[in-house]
Amino acid sequence: MEEAIKVTELILEYTIIVCSIAIGISLVLLLYRTFKGPTNPDRAVSLDTIGINLMALTGLVAIHLSTPYLNDVVLLVGILGFLGTLATAKYVEKGVIIDRDMD
Repeated sequence: MEEAIKVTELILEYTIIVCSIAIGISLVLLLYRTFKGPTNPDRAVSLDTIGINLMALTGLVAIHLSTPYLNDVVLLVGILGFLGTLATAKYVEKGVIIDRDMD
């Protein structure tokens, strides 16, 4: 039984390492798309995907450290990413984020 637990922990460690490397590569490519994106909607999508990748990376760190305390950080990054996506979508649509029109 102890051998099975050791093998499972080893598989989990390798999986976390491979997934962290894949997310890191994805973040680098997304940063390139954010700075060199041909249009503003491409930049908005890449920023939203960066937020999702940060949530995944934080989840992997929480699994690696065996702690539930980073779950709040995942939720916070998700909420901030959603608000950023809304603001960017409004800017792309109208060209302004806060409307001062009182009609």
